[in-house]
Amino acid sequence: MIKIKNISTQDTYEIRLTVLRKNIDLPYKFKGDNDKGTFHLGAFYKNELVGIATFMKNTIDNEVEEQYQLRGMATLPKVRGKGTGKLLIEEAKRIIKEKGISFLWCNARKEAVGFYESLNFKIIGEEFDVQKVGLHCKMMTEL
Repeated sequence: MIKIKNISTQDTYEIRLTVLRKNIDLPYKFKGDNDKGTFHLGAFYKNELVGIATFMKNTIDNEVEEQYQLRGMATLPKVRGKGTGKLLIEEAKRIIKEKGISFLWCNARKEAVGFYESLNFKIIGEEFDVQKVGLHCKMMTEL
């Protein structure tokens, strides 16, 4: 059974490096990681950290007062397809709603768009290229 818990910024680094930045020369420490309001969730399977996600206050739509951005979500290959990412997002939505915020967005890698669509995220805008990473889409969901 996978359990979702709050984790520290530093706890995200290893999975960010091995999954998101593997063979990619880009920072794995994000601006805003330690800002007030930012939180990090970890997915644990048999007490091993197998998935991570960071949620920070950031604006994509100026018509909405407060918003959260999902950054750096990743799961280890051995737990993919087992609902780990969905559990991370569901817990984050619960936390964000408790804060009185109803808008969550992300820059989704093109290959992950279907995953986010299954969680009620919608594509907003055109595809764009992130150097060294590939095509992305901005996606949002209302909570």
